[in-house]
Amino acid sequence: MPEHGRVIAGLARGTRLQAPPGGARPLTDRVKEALFAALEAAGALDGQFLDLFAGSGAAGIEALSRGASGATFVERDGQACAVIGENLRRTHLERDGHVVRADVVSYLQSAARADREPFSAGLLDPPYGEAVLERALGLLGEPASPWLTPDAIVVAKHFWRDDPGERAGTLVRVRQKRFGETMLSFYTPSQEGR
Repeated sequence: MPEHGRVIAGLARGTRLQAPPGGARPLTDRVKEALFAALEAAGALDGQFLDLFAGSGAAGIEALSRGASGATFVERDGQACAVIGENLRRTHLERDGHVVRADVVSYLQSAARADREPFSAGLLDPPYGEAVLERALGLLGEPASPWLTPDAIVVAKHFWRDDPGERAGTLVRVRQKRFGETMLSFYTPSQEGR
């Protein structure tokens, strides 16, 4: 099985991660460093992390390695879910990781989160060209949504020319950072909509 990057900081630093079959786009070290530096600076890694369209689980594993109290990985592909489990074992972080095999939109529409701690940070990294990012952001940003803490940071990773919008329900885009063809759009809940 091919490698899919490495953990770049924290408890599991340097551990190489496996890639799921089918060639998911890896979260490059440069993008990962900028993403997690921003999340750490905002104190968003103190709670639960949500890794949507998880692929290899690299984002959630990085969050756990850096001190997140837990991570939920949502991925629809069964082989990718198995790879996430293997990557959690490789990094010795399996106790704090929860892998869910589900379509992201269906998962966010369910009541699965109602009895659990909300997320303080999350990453949405859907395949480029699939028109699902805006729908998933909208579900996270619904006013009565149980998914996010009031000060959560949600990051959408997308092709730089695609624009998921400045608002998604109560979520408001606060900044963007471009890395070649990749754009990170950062959102936080607006307190007016809650």
